[in-house]
Amino acid sequence: MSKFIFSEAGAKELDQNDALSAYRDRFSMPDFTDHACIYFTGNSLGLKPKVVDNYIKQELNDWSKYGVEGHFHAKNPWFSYHEILTEQAARIVGAKNKEVVITHSLTTNLHLLMVSFYRPTKGRYKILCEAKAFPSDQYALESQVKFHGYAPDDAIIEVAPRDGEHLIRHEDILDAIEANKADLALVMIGGVNYYSGQLFDMESITRAGHEAGALVGFDLAHAAGNVILKLHEWQVDFAAWCSYKYLNSGPGGVSGMFVHEKHANSPKLPRFAGWWGYDKSTRFQMEPGFVPMEGAEGWQLSNAPVISMAAHKASLDIFDEVGMEKLRAKSDDLTAYLEFCIEKVSNENANCNFEIITPKNLAERGAQLSILCHGKGKELFDYLSDNGVVADWREPNVIRVAPVPLYNSFEDVYQFAKLLEQAAR
Repeated sequence: MSKFIFSEAGAKELDQNDALSAYRDRFSMPDFTDHACIYFTGNSLGLKPKVVDNYIKQELNDWSKYGVEGHFHAKNPWFSYHEILTEQAARIVGAKNKEVVITHSLTTNLHLLMVSFYRPTKGRYKILCEAKAFPSDQYALESQVKFHGYAPDDAIIEVAPRDGEHLIRHEDILDAIEANKADLALVMIGGVNYYSGQLFDMESITRAGHEAGALVGFDLAHAAGNVILKLHEWQVDFAAWCSYKYLNSGPGGVSGMFVHEKHANSPKLPRFAGWWGYDKSTRFQMEPGFVPMEGAEGWQLSNAPVISMAAHKASLDIFDEVGMEKLRAKSDDLTAYLEFCIEKVSNENANCNFEIITPKNLAERGAQLSILCHGKGKELFDYLSDNGVVADWREPNVIRVAPVPLYNSFEDVYQFAKLLEQAAR
């Protein structure tokens, strides 16, 4: 028997017993609709921590006071600003400090990392990825193989769900790695698939890729700040993630980059270079010949975008207070309650039913459920939007819903389900 009750009182009781419920008040909830907002798109853009204003004002004030001297005399000197983010970011992704740097943007970082880790040869030139990866990843992989003179149709291997299924079977990924091990150069997969919300077994994928003689990297845009990651322990070669989804650091915010320590201190590893990746002890001598910093910092190009990093710092401080384990525990409960409510509505409706295509196994998903709407299409989504729900529509008829544990409540979930019930009539 389910521990949940489909009622407003039941949802409120769950909120009363939620140890993280107070964090909701530390975020700005959008108020652009005529109805109370139910914000379920933290998987696209996380809400703004209210304290961000103070963090950014500090840097603006120091800019006014010091001008260029703020690089060394600001409260948080800009010269080394990225360094104050490293330890907190490393905890979120399960890495050593020297394996992580915050810099640039997500796809930029993926390209920079593939310069180093996609080194095709005549014998090994193929890349394995998941089908229906996020388009930016698809374009990045396509352009990388073209840059090296290969045809994407030949060089890129996509592992897709089987006919009639919505999820990629884990054994199919492992089988594809084994089947292509003779010419596989790189495995690069999104840790959590943006469309289905499927969380892949990154540890065993990494192990299989290495056994096949390939390097392994992940796009963690939908994983960082959402699920438990252990990149160092899993022996992942490289990874990148954005900060504006579950990490709540503002539109187009800075990106994280991970390079495992087995590679991070290899100065001869090919890379594109910029002066902020140069050995900082001699950086300002401006001498020719690139000498990279040790660790992931050696993949930096330009100096820190401090305003964006200030927003990221505000969010990272909140994550440090809570910890990923507590966030993950609440996330599991929120998605389980959402699943219960959706199924309750679906089972009692004759006009429309809802199929959750995200895995039922909690270990195979994060804070997202993707709902396939049978019987109604975009008009159902539009009804939800008109009534204050901020969710995400994906063709042909999928609604992505992401209840984020830092600021979403169980009552949010119940009210969403009631609107779904009304829309389905």
